Amino acid sequence: MTDIMAMPFHDAHYTSLSPLTFLPRAAATYPDRLSIVHGAASWTWRQTHERCLKLASALRRRGIGRGDIVAVIAPNIPAMVEVHFGVPMAGAVLNTLNTRLKTEEIAFQLAHSEARLLLVDREYSETVAAAVTTMVSPPLIVDIDDTLYQGTAATPVGALNYDTLLAEGSADASWSLPPDERDPIALNYTSGTTGDPKGVVTHHRGAHLNALAQIITWSMPQNPVYLWTLPMFHCNGWCFPWAVAAQGGTNICLRRVDPSLVIDLIATHGVSHMCGAPIVYSMLIEEMAKRDEPIALQVQAMVAGAAPPSAMIAAGEQLGLDFTHVYGLTEVYGPAAVCVKQPEWAYQPVEDRARLMARQGMAMISQEAMAVLDPETLQPVPADGCTVGEIMFRGNATMNGYLGNPDATAAAFANGWFHTGDLAVLDPDGYARITDRSKDVIISGGENISSLEVEDVLHRHPAVLHAAVVAKSHEHWGEVPCAFIEIREGQQVAADDLKTFCQAHLAGFKVPKSYIFRSLPKTSTGKVQKDVLRQAARAPDCA
Repeated sequence: MTDIMAMPFHDAHYTSLSPLTFLPRAAATYPDRLSIVHGAASWTWRQTHERCLKLASALRRRGIGRGDIVAVIAPNIPAMVEVHFGVPMAGAVLNTLNTRLKTEEIAFQLAHSEARLLLVDREYSETVAAAVTTMVSPPLIVDIDDTLYQGTAATPVGALNYDTLLAEGSADASWSLPPDERDPIALNYTSGTTGDPKGVVTHHRGAHLNALAQIITWSMPQNPVYLWTLPMFHCNGWCFPWAVAAQGGTNICLRRVDPSLVIDLIATHGVSHMCGAPIVYSMLIEEMAKRDEPIALQVQAMVAGAAPPSAMIAAGEQLGLDFTHVYGLTEVYGPAAVCVKQPEWAYQPVEDRARLMARQGMAMISQEAMAVLDPETLQPVPADGCTVGEIMFRGNATMNGYLGNPDATAAAFANGWFHTGDLAVLDPDGYARITDRSKDVIISGGENISSLEVEDVLHRHPAVLHAAVVAKSHEHWGEVPCAFIEIREGQQVAADDLKTFCQAHLAGFKVPKSYIFRSLPKTSTGKVQKDVLRQAARAPDCA
């Protein structure tokens, strides 16, 4: 009897899954369609394919290959699209750095990852120059000269520039898919429960599947026009550099979110899709209100980072923004769950519809499972909208682990689930709804902030005895850090002094907006009672 389970694998029916395959397909299927638009400049998919091949070839000629880290710090410019293909095509791992980081934060991440090469947009040259001077083994630096950069002409900090690097490569050079689809494709640093950020290692298989999941979730058609209001450094742009290529779309690049420019770009290029935190859409709505002649937008708008407010949904819908609320973390490639809109919701009053849409929803198709489980027993909580559990994921679009941190990796994957640390209930319709966070992470404007990282900086001030940082609600940013401070005996310090001190050591979005001077409530074992401080931060007189 023939054993059907014993049939061998063959090259004809198995290759490694990787989003890199989307690029040559786009070049073959849509060779003359615009791939990237940046101001007055534009490229086709044939040209982008060739430039990515040159980048991969140039990196290999410089000895950079499988497992090596190539970092980049840049806004949403054409080079950021290209590195998402060219770097992993060389076998290397892409590390996109947050453009809002300070010198010491950049130095830490470069040293921790042992980056071999760093691509730097001129806007960040001064910060990077200061960072690498503190490093024992700094990476090779390559300057990116973006024609739309209008800031002060910064002195080059690199040994060469990006175009020179590309000229070293060849568009005819061969490349291959990773021998193992679980090979790392990207490294992204995220805030967590410790002061130092953790390096999240993601793989080719997960990036491939999650890019396709975004397309399916959004019903994204062929040839979409995608506007880059979401930073590409954030979870690799939620996998959309790869998703847009898979559909032969056009990337409309944008150095920063300027509401007036965004509205003009939408109208000029017929933008069909965009992503961002609620604050991005609120800014666009405010800009549209200032215009005498409103523009019918007709844009699919993916929103994450915080629940979309009902006022924003109502105003956005009137302007033509069709919102889709998604939820996820860096460890699951960005969006991993979606609040699937049911047809009958359209007939609900906007307040009720907003309440339904504000939930985290269901697992995307890329995840094997998303569940709300009792963190102690790992049993599913009942769908009663009351019993609190922890959101957990399991599936192919989940990270390999944290770089150089086996203990944190083991804790995150305990008992066969990825533990998000987000506490939620399960509503009767099976949709998850977050109620609190068990991790000390503040989400401000879509960016994660480790409260312990901020506390560590505050504790460096000579006048500070104890510091505790919690989230405070903010109508513009969703949440902002609020610092509670105990002063050393005999010392004096003003809130402005602490703010200035933090600004010297932290990215601007991490700096506390409020400073409350008081004794910190503690348990019998000396642990600060942050739940008490969170209540205090909600008080009307807590400025």
